[in-house]
This record gives sequence, structure tokens and C-alpha cells, in this order.
Amino acid sequence: MRRAGRTTTGQAKAFADLGPQFLLPYTGAPLDAPAAFGRAAPLILEIGFGMGEATAHIAAVRPDDNFLCCEVHQPGVGALLKRIGEQGLTNIRIIAHDAVEVIDHMLPEASLDGVHVFFPDPWHKLKHNKRRLLQPPLVAKLAARLKPGGYLHCATDWQPYAEQMLQVLGDEPLLANTANDYAPKPTYRPLTKFENRGLKLGHGVWDLVFRRN
Repeated sequence: MRRAGRTTTGQAKAFADLGPQFLLPYTGAPLDAPAAFGRAAPLILEIGFGMGEATAHIAAVRPDDNFLCCEVHQPGVGALLKRIGEQGLTNIRIIAHDAVEVIDHMLPEASLDGVHVFFPDPWHKLKHNKRRLLQPPLVAKLAARLKPGGYLHCATDWQPYAEQMLQVLGDEPLLANTANDYAPKPTYRPLTKFENRGLKLGHGVWDLVFRRN
């Protein structure tokens, strides 16, 4: 869902200075990842990175991986471009387009080593639950695009959504849970400011890590 928002001067400058190098167009044709990143490396897809705080951190601590990031929120894209410049990151590419269309048309089966979906919109109201991103059809598409042994890592701070994620991921025959239910937070995923604030208020956070059979 394309959200409203105001791009700051710094974000606009990042678009102008760094966009040509780090923004990839939506082409509808299979992605040549080694050409896009200038190297062959494990490819991780991130769906919806918000303002890019966690994305930049993970890319910095995992320099040997390539991160393909989808986000339609323009201020968020600008914010991540700004972080890329400030931190000197080279292993991120951004497609500012609907992630489902990118998955359908640009990512062949068995092309990904991992997928990150962190804090997607929980759509709290029961009547809106069907709008949640992680539904069986999308999970099936993601599982098919993972290489054998590749992983899907989801995180949420809304328990009903965590429970739904656990059921939907557990029902996908191509995926196996790496834990009995919820996984310990992987060390590469940082605690964001938003998450820290929630934890101090007593809110929970749930990580789920499944692997492709």
C-alpha cells in the first residue's frame, strides 16, 4: 500500500546523489542479481523496510550478502538511501515497487537465500485481517523462491499476527520451523528505537525463522 509522507531535503538529496547507483527499476523481467550488485553473493529479499534503520544495520554486519529491498514509501526509500551514503554501504539495492509484483515477475524460483519481513502492518481490526501481507498464497510464492536451505525470517510486535504467522508458515509444506514455535531473535536483527520503546512498555516481540526443505 503506497503511504503518504513528506520527503525531507536530505532524503531528496540522497535520491539525486545515490539513486542512480542503488535504485533498480521495476522491469517485469527476471533480475540479473550479479549484474545489479556487481558481484555474485547470497541474495536476501527484504519486504517493506520502513525507514531502513534495521536494513542498514543488517547490511553492515553481513557484508558478504546482497540485500534486495522493496518499499513503496518514498520517504522511507530516501531515508535508506541516506543511510547507505552515511555508512558507506555497497550491498543494498532498492526497488521502489510493490513487492508482490517484484516476486511474481523478477524473482525466479530458487533464486533467494533468505527473505526478511519485519513488522508488517498488523491490520488490527478483525475485518481487516485479510489485508495482512503474510497469507498462504504469498508464503507459497516466497517458499518457492527460496533455495533449499534458504530461510524466511519474520518479526512482529502484535501477538495475534504472530500467531497467524506461525500457523500460515507452519502450514506451508516447503518450509520447516527452526524452533518449536517462536525463534530467539537472530543476532543480526537490531532492536529499533520503536521496538525498544515498546519493550519498555511491556510489549512483546516475536521472531519466526523457517527454512526451505
